[in-house]
Amino acid sequence: MGKYLHVLSIGLQNTLVYRANFLFRAAFGLIPLAGTLYLWRAIYGEPGAGAVINGYTLAQMMSYYLVLTMVDAFTAVAEDDWQIAGDIKDGQISQFLLKPIDYLQYRLSLYAAGRLIYTTCALVPVAVFLAFQWSAVVGPVSVLALGQTALATLLAGMLQFFIAYTVALLAFWVLDVSTFIFTQFALEYIASGHLFPLDLLPPWLHQVLMGTPYPYLAYFPVGLYLGRISGNAAWLGLGIQIFWVLAAYLLARLVFRLGVRKYSAVGG
Repeated sequence: MGKYLHVLSIGLQNTLVYRANFLFRAAFGLIPLAGTLYLWRAIYGEPGAGAVINGYTLAQMMSYYLVLTMVDAFTAVAEDDWQIAGDIKDGQISQFLLKPIDYLQYRLSLYAAGRLIYTTCALVPVAVFLAFQWSAVVGPVSVLALGQTALATLLAGMLQFFIAYTVALLAFWVLDVSTFIFTQFALEYIASGHLFPLDLLPPWLHQVLMGTPYPYLAYFPVGLYLGRISGNAAWLGLGIQIFWVLAAYLLARLVFRLGVRKYSAVGG
């Protein structure tokens, strides 16, 4: 583990160079969030009207997006998939095949470093934004729910990385993986609950989506926080999330092994 801790340390140092970029990215990322919140305010009408949409009060709906923003800051994959595809395309991955370094653990260490720095930089604009929206923030339903949310967020980060890693490995077979990455991002954005809470959908469609790994990237952690998913359903959901993490990990290992058999590099 010593070498991967060293990679993590180097990743932290390299990522710190872009701390200003992360700060501005996080700040400007709050603009569409503000637009979404104002849209839901308009849908619900006057704050004192007491409107409820599918069990969501206005405060719960706004908290959904605010908590989602924090979960996304902890788990989102930034440039990792593009860098992995670039390593394969440019032949840089050859050096990892000749050294006692596991490429997946190497990239996971860099991903963790990037998330640590980005989250730290994003705390400033997000904290300021939350201060203006504090009256609309709903706290966790219980200490247990907060702990489950933290665990689910950690698992969501691992799941998101393994999915992105596997998609990027398609560079072993195709010259340009941008179509696959953009398609994966669009599917994830809709099916993970970034656009709207998934339980606003028809029940049958909601159940279909819950059978995929995508809701466990965002909707599930936020649902735990708000108490929309609780009791046995919460523990069952965590079990399913762990299953998807393990499945995505094994798939990533398999695709990498198959890709290396296909891989060839020439030149000096």
